Amino acid sequence: QVRLVESGGGLVQPGGSLRLSCAASGLRFSIVYMGWYRQPPGKQRELVATITSGGSANYADFVKGRFTISRDNAKNAVYLQMNSLKPEDTAVYYCNAIHLTYWGQGTQVTVSS
Repeated sequence: QVRLVESGGGLVQPGGSLRLSCAASGLRFSIVYMGWYRQPPGKQRELVATITSGGSANYADFVKGRFTISRDNAKNAVYLQMNSLKPEDTAVYYCNAIHLTYWGQGTQVTVSS
């Protein structure tokens, strides 16, 4: 009954910010490797950021310095703070658990003027 539910997506202007949230249930969240992936229109799903159970983060080159992944184990949640958004960031963003094993339904992020 593992479930990942993303929220926080929407329409934002270039240079703006969004904070995505992923609420997890059905797993021992505190020991789980988590990540954010995205799928732009017409493209393959790609890694955005990952975070270990200990809080160590890894980022794709195209978001370094702009995005921050974090987690709150007490709330069974992982977050993606997205700043300085670009039109190229437009995609459906997916929450992932246990290294590609579980996925949320995704939340749409559209960056456009």
